Amino acid sequence: MQGEMMAELPGMPSLGEGWLQSYIAKAGAADVVRGDVGRGARWWQSLFDGVARQSEGRLDMLQQRMVRQVRELGTAFRFPGEEVERPWPVSTMPLLIGEDDWAIIAAGVAQRADLLERTLDDLFGEQTLIAGGALPAALVTGNRAFWRSQIGIKPPGGYHLHIYAADLGRDPSGQWRVLDDHVRAPVGAGYALENRLASTRLFGALQTRLHVERLAPFFSAFREGLSAVCRRSEPRIGLLTPGRYNQSYAEQAHLARYLGLLLVEGSDLAVREDGLFVRTIEGLKRVDALWRRIDSRFLDPLAFDAGSAIGVPGLMDAMAAGQAVIANAPGAGAVESTAMAAFLPTLARRLMSEDLILPNIATWWCGQDVPRAQVEARLDELLIAPAFSETPVGLRRGRPVLASTLSSDDRARLLEDMRRRPMDYVGLEDVHLSTAPVVLDGQLVPRPFTLRVFAARDANGEWTVMPGGFARIGDESDARATVMGEGAFSADVCVVGNRAVEPVSLLPQKLPIRRNPGTLPSRAADNLFWLGRYLERGEATLRLIRATLGGSIVADGGAALVPLTLDRLGTMLISSGAAAPLVHEDDEDEDDLFAEDVGETHDLRELALFALDGDSPASVATLMRHARSIASGSRDRLSADVWRLVDAPMPRALSEDAEATLARAIELQERFLALAGLAAENMGRTAGWRFHDLGRRIERALWGCRLVRCFGGDDASSDDLTTLLDLCDSQISYRARYLTGLSLEPVRDLVALDPYNPRSIAYQLEKMALHFGQLPALGDDGMAEPHQMIFYRVDAAIRTATADTLDAQKMLGIENMLAELSNAISSRFFLQGSEGLRMAGMTLA
Repeated sequence: MQGEMMAELPGMPSLGEGWLQSYIAKAGAADVVRGDVGRGARWWQSLFDGVARQSEGRLDMLQQRMVRQVRELGTAFRFPGEEVERPWPVSTMPLLIGEDDWAIIAAGVAQRADLLERTLDDLFGEQTLIAGGALPAALVTGNRAFWRSQIGIKPPGGYHLHIYAADLGRDPSGQWRVLDDHVRAPVGAGYALENRLASTRLFGALQTRLHVERLAPFFSAFREGLSAVCRRSEPRIGLLTPGRYNQSYAEQAHLARYLGLLLVEGSDLAVREDGLFVRTIEGLKRVDALWRRIDSRFLDPLAFDAGSAIGVPGLMDAMAAGQAVIANAPGAGAVESTAMAAFLPTLARRLMSEDLILPNIATWWCGQDVPRAQVEARLDELLIAPAFSETPVGLRRGRPVLASTLSSDDRARLLEDMRRRPMDYVGLEDVHLSTAPVVLDGQLVPRPFTLRVFAARDANGEWTVMPGGFARIGDESDARATVMGEGAFSADVCVVGNRAVEPVSLLPQKLPIRRNPGTLPSRAADNLFWLGRYLERGEATLRLIRATLGGSIVADGGAALVPLTLDRLGTMLISSGAAAPLVHEDDEDEDDLFAEDVGETHDLRELALFALDGDSPASVATLMRHARSIASGSRDRLSADVWRLVDAPMPRALSEDAEATLARAIELQERFLALAGLAAENMGRTAGWRFHDLGRRIERALWGCRLVRCFGGDDASSDDLTTLLDLCDSQISYRARYLTGLSLEPVRDLVALDPYNPRSIAYQLEKMALHFGQLPALGDDGMAEPHQMIFYRVDAAIRTATADTLDAQKMLGIENMLAELSNAISSRFFLQGSEGLRMAGMTLA
């Protein structure tokens, strides 16, 4: 409101204009906004005015809203060596670039991508650049990213590069310059998309008024470009990921979901007769193209690094045979080195008869005598950086350094190694960057930034440049690129124009209708199955914990449960693996599985606490870790709501008394119930949902068998039966059906044999039967498969049972058959070593 009122008063600047002038005064001449005055400052003022209206002058509140949007989207990353993901840091303020300036950037990035493609074509073809002296042989052959095995191999479709990224910096004069090229496995297109999604949720109407160019056409062009070079008209395309512990796995999962690609790991794929296939629940299915996000050396252990455990044996044979498109082709990293940048201006004139539209920062490769002498003469003025991706001895941290800032020992070490292996080093100009506005502590402050821009081939093989990208913003006010490092924030980059932007969607205007949900890789089915089992097991364990603490069960007559029933609850916690046996210091026999006084209150509370927070194999904390790990490997198939609930931390233990433990158990059980509700109501009835629900049904049936064995035996007391009904969530159903009180056989029938009770064993088997009827069969002989035969035995055992025959031995036999069924499902549908899922008579599609 304050911003609106000030904007309406004549003769007074708006809050946005005041912010703009204050910011320019802080930033000085190096600021990007000041450099835009007279050309685009009106856009910045419009942005600041809109921000003022939305935040009512409270920038800190706006930043908090942005953080919430990022969490809602699930945008995350991790540092090397970390297991826990961090929220992706996004600045509230986007970076605005006018359409005229962007036209120059787009032309320069497309030109550079074309130059690198032509260079690669020569290096792995006739090698005229080396023969003619345009490139030193040592620069190419000394680069570990150059693979001699790829010489003479023409990639399917004829292109080495399908996607390219460049890091740009803008100096205080307004000149854009290229800082780095990324061609091996360019990272960040997904983060650019997620930044835009978060920014749009925050500033949707404001972006429309600013005429911000949309990102969807870029991703559509990239997908169509990959499809165009495949041999089939409707190709199957995968995104090859190193796995869920990769730094940018969350970004890869988002991209796969957005583009409709299969997210696959090396173990999901197999090469047969020079064809590339993915292992699915229906057998081997052909894959036509891979967008790889792993380094070339790990792609194929038969062609590159034999120690790679994440590659696909024989993948290069499939590529050489023209059966698999790899984006980008192996060996592309040969033109990514810092040393190569020193020769690109000359290569542009030789190969394209053009000067570079976007110049590099000045670069000298020390592998040649004259440049090396220049670097040594100007050592204190330049940055010294690795020439290739490997860290040389003289640069222990592997990052560019200003020689003038080194200690005498480090300087001596650097000079010694530069003279010993000069080809490992380059000298770089020390670049100062212009700044962009960022919100810190509720204030707009200037910080240096670099810009990552992406280009991709479209269906015609032409380069399409993403109208935006993402900015990395430094956490220091020092505007030197070397000080900035990797940056502390990212920011959405918006290309703004003078005309309204036509609405564009990623989907084409006319799309054939289909109801087939697509291919389900075996690994994804495996993950969803076990996610269902762990979530169901966690909920069942929480019911036990609540019962043990007296939070859910009261015996008939209002009295507390008798010690024998409490003892059985404790025994269930231990036998299920949720808690370890209690061993007291004064116990005479420490090998006892359970102390005789387990029914005492303090022991039960201790057991419940261990079952909640302990490190036992089936404690709730352990089950949550397993569920989180499995879910993280299926991010492309889970909604943001599901992931947020699975990824949420355990409630904090403010104290260890029974009431606090019970309150935390109830809070966690509500989370598990919410996950069950999302699966039941929100998941599409695809094969993925069937495996997830199968996992839940098998786990619930197993728990039903164990509970009947423990609390429904021939010697069961009324307290035992009350506990059994409560743990099976069947108390109300029983009371409504039987008005005369508790009786053993009716209780057994309700929780085990009643097909109308959604918690009974019989009900779980009915649901399993529906799933098995829909899942694919490998054989074409019409005979039942092993997992189906086991299911028929379990189903028959329940159908022919009566309540009076459900003794402990009978229930143990059914439980064992259910465990056998779970193993048979795994053997049939999930990955089993390197064996292909194929049987006689089955075709490869």
